[in-house]
Amino acid sequence: MREKASLFSSRRHAFWFWAGCVAVTVGVMLHLPMFLMGIKTHFVLAGMPMGNGMKIGMGLIVAGTFATAYGLMPRRKSKVTYEEIAPPEDAPLNKAHWTQMLVLAVALIIDVMKPVTLGFVIPGMRAEYHLTFAHVELLPFAGLLGTTIGSFLWGALSDYYGRRASILLAAVVFMGTAICGAMPAFSWNIAMCFMMGIGAGGMLPVTYALLAEIMPTRHRGWCLVLVGGVGTVGGYFATSLLSAWLQPYFGWRIMWLIDLPTALVLILVSPKLQESARFLQAMGRTDEAKETLARFGIVLEKLPSAVPEPEDVSLLVQPAATPVKMKEVLGVTAALTLAALAWGFVNFGVMLWLPGSLMAEGRSMGAASQIIARSSLIAIPTIALATWLYSVWSTKRALLASIGVTTLGLVAILLRDNEALRFLSDPIIPVSLLVIGTSAVISMLLPYAAECYPVRVRGRATGWVAGFSKAGGVSAQVLGMLALVPALGVAAGIVAVLAVLSMVMIAVTGLDTRGRDLRELEASKLAAEVAEGSALVTE
Repeated sequence: MREKASLFSSRRHAFWFWAGCVAVTVGVMLHLPMFLMGIKTHFVLAGMPMGNGMKIGMGLIVAGTFATAYGLMPRRKSKVTYEEIAPPEDAPLNKAHWTQMLVLAVALIIDVMKPVTLGFVIPGMRAEYHLTFAHVELLPFAGLLGTTIGSFLWGALSDYYGRRASILLAAVVFMGTAICGAMPAFSWNIAMCFMMGIGAGGMLPVTYALLAEIMPTRHRGWCLVLVGGVGTVGGYFATSLLSAWLQPYFGWRIMWLIDLPTALVLILVSPKLQESARFLQAMGRTDEAKETLARFGIVLEKLPSAVPEPEDVSLLVQPAATPVKMKEVLGVTAALTLAALAWGFVNFGVMLWLPGSLMAEGRSMGAASQIIARSSLIAIPTIALATWLYSVWSTKRALLASIGVTTLGLVAILLRDNEALRFLSDPIIPVSLLVIGTSAVISMLLPYAAECYPVRVRGRATGWVAGFSKAGGVSAQVLGMLALVPALGVAAGIVAVLAVLSMVMIAVTGLDTRGRDLRELEASKLAAEVAEGSALVTE
């Protein structure tokens, strides 16, 4: 089977993509001399002038990003057809599926790493630039605002540009922002952190949408949660471990510069990343959709030419032709939005404040990093349990359980100073509960969202939920900028109330998507329309 399908529109497009990646890489490397100038000052670069090499590098990064965007431009057919694209939902997994899972897991690890890095670079950045706490909060605010915008932007873009193309373009943007580690002025750090957020925020929702559309129904649940869990816990663990290893020798700036090699890993393995056959079908690229499915071991047969009866309407495959009415998904959208806000406040508020709080108790940055790293290791078995619960028990109940564990962690932080509960004074217990709970939530929340919506709006809907998961963090950072950050225990108590409220809403409005065909939503709507038309004819 040819490898051209769904990768690039032509040889010219492939050339511009790879040429753009080289330009971005060279542009970042032209900033390394500035970083190396700080060897004798423990990499303190504040106030140093920017050389011509850095300016040329910035130009190469911008030009390279536009070149890759052009190279990833998809083909579209003027006439959209849907025949024969009905892959069996009980197809077995093969090497192509496992390769796709591995590549997307790497993408999620890279995506999670950068927002988590914010909590580890702020103390060193504050000391180098002599910033107040309120001023340094501009950095995570810019990063989280970027991730929020990126989630909405790339989620919508993926419904028009393509799942694979959107992931790779986000990776290129992410790679270019590694130059934040060589910026001598705090204002440049803010600008680069904002761009980093746009790239990182766009990768997460599209990854889940792509994976949901590739995996057969009977494997989709556990595959989504497994990849999501590996990505989340792996991101936390890699960031905290790299911080403990590298910051004592290279300072906080190294945590930005590692964006280049990590993003390059994803770019280099991108030829193994396949586009969604469902998206290709929606674009009218039926032959390419067939070729893509064939690489996943799926051979299609022609559908019957006769129009099926309403009870057989599930055989029809018309994902782009059926309109999606907002009122039909409003309840679950509101519930997932609230859950995302609660998770965002925990992950980008409480968790970002945690290293500083531990240091305020007399621990060093290295000790604080090791505590979170050990907690991340404790969370690893959670992936297996969450995967099993999500795929075998119930998607809805598993999500509710993960939010409940997060709530327990918040309550444990709230009660840390309680003399009657001295065992909670050890930060390992509440931190482990939070890492376990938040890792399980994010490993389920976006996969759950991706399963709840039809292909026509799956990218946008998943991007919406992902965007609001970052919006909770933006609100937390606004409190920091206004010097209104409450005590860690008080913040944990407030978010615990929000988490409980989200649990109630999901319990009332959520759907159990376990074992559900992704075409079911379109089919049910089409069946309703057929039934309505039949009733009118009878009358």
